[in-house]
Amino acid sequence: MPITMGLLLALSFVVSLLALGFLIWAIATKQFAMDRAHAATVFGKQGADGPDTDGTHLFDTTGIDRISARPVKLLILGAIFWLIVGSTFGVIASLKLHWPDWLNQAAPLTFGRMRALHLNLVAYGWLSQIGIACMFWILPRIFRTPLRAPKLPVIGFWLWNVALLLGAGAFAHGWTDGEEWLEFPWQLDMLLVLAGVFFVVPLVKTARAREVDHIYVTGWYFLAAMVWFPCLFFIANIPGIHYGVEEATVNWWFAHNVLGLWLTPLGVGTAYYFIPKIIGKPIYSYSLSLIGFWGLALFYSQVGIHHLIGGPVPTWVVTLSVVHSVMMFIPVIAVAVNQHVTVARNTWALRESLPLRFIAFGAVMYTLASFQGSIEALRSVNTITHFTHYTVGHAHLGAYAFVSIVMFGAAYHIMPRLVGRDFARPGLIRLHFWLVVIGFAIYFFSLSIGGVLQGLAMLDATRSFAESVILTKPYLEARSVGGTMMTLGHIVFAINVIGILRKPRAAETPVAAE
Repeated sequence: MPITMGLLLALSFVVSLLALGFLIWAIATKQFAMDRAHAATVFGKQGADGPDTDGTHLFDTTGIDRISARPVKLLILGAIFWLIVGSTFGVIASLKLHWPDWLNQAAPLTFGRMRALHLNLVAYGWLSQIGIACMFWILPRIFRTPLRAPKLPVIGFWLWNVALLLGAGAFAHGWTDGEEWLEFPWQLDMLLVLAGVFFVVPLVKTARAREVDHIYVTGWYFLAAMVWFPCLFFIANIPGIHYGVEEATVNWWFAHNVLGLWLTPLGVGTAYYFIPKIIGKPIYSYSLSLIGFWGLALFYSQVGIHHLIGGPVPTWVVTLSVVHSVMMFIPVIAVAVNQHVTVARNTWALRESLPLRFIAFGAVMYTLASFQGSIEALRSVNTITHFTHYTVGHAHLGAYAFVSIVMFGAAYHIMPRLVGRDFARPGLIRLHFWLVVIGFAIYFFSLSIGGVLQGLAMLDATRSFAESVILTKPYLEARSVGGTMMTLGHIVFAINVIGILRKPRAAETPVAAE
């Protein structure tokens, strides 16, 4: 019976993929002339950098990009470094789940510390830095003005990475605040906040000096993220205020909002810029982009409390979180239709552009991760999946399959324009894509099926808790295989980026300015 349930859930997920594809195809075949005309009027007829009048789909950003180049390059390289380091710790932590006696000679090598290193280094070292790099690249372009105070983000970069290095040492030696996603000691939090100031000030000054009246939807997501994340980080890290149940509530309010009000705006905003930019056509609907943004702003802030279903928190707080989680279907569907229909009407671009393959795939994963999260928040589903590996698979569907893979595509599009030449070996980019996609598929489906079986076993009073643990072993082994493939993909990614920075060969193709 449990195996049948797991297979049915896996089958339902595949069917949902097919249904979503059919929905996108059906919508893509309809013509909404008025909405398209409105989108062309507001966004400009030729793409995401604003209205062009010459019909070339291009806007010369050479001078703007030159000023942004140094902070963007540093942030991308720093992000890749922490991606490799954090992924390595993640593989070690994964292997320890089914090899518990491996590398247990010292406390820094234990699972708890390896896992804290993995989570924080990929969240703040990789995802945050690559997202900030995209902000520094995209915002000056859509505002049509050079980055203001370009030396400040360089200072911010060094402060941020010093804080990460000190934090890694603190985690390894057991010095943390003891809360998931909030492990950084509050003393190091202050250094991260200072670094954030050096990032935010230039972007705000650039926004104030913009040469356009209309702010493209990417700008809305990025500017909102610059407001939301500092508020979240500051409130959740105030020392000596939150205790007991209140501490748990604030913890999950912060932890879920890091994904929804920080990483999600970075990922969705980046996809909203690069999809029409690469294709050379405006997004499908301006109105839907507004629904997607304001829906996220309205509904997401309270969804994290569904992680405390069954805990000693007021029932109305959990119910509010469940309602907000279900209401997230509205902005997610708006974003899905907008981005997927734009790609579906221009499938030729997927064949021509390797970066678009990453970004389009990541955009689809955002839709699926959000749908899954809304369903998982329901008490009837949460009863089974809570406290299981299913939740880990869901978290990686959002943070990795969505945000990380979108950022891979963004980096592959930015780097050639940053250095003025194309990648010498496109085959390595394809290898990277398939390593992370296949590796993630193994990772996700193994944890999803194993997690459901684990949850059903824990609910069965006739089965021991030990049995619910033992049955997950083959699924944890599959998780390690998938995680290792993803890490190999990250190494290939690093090779590609470092390779394009070296001295160019005569055979390499220059990239024209946009």
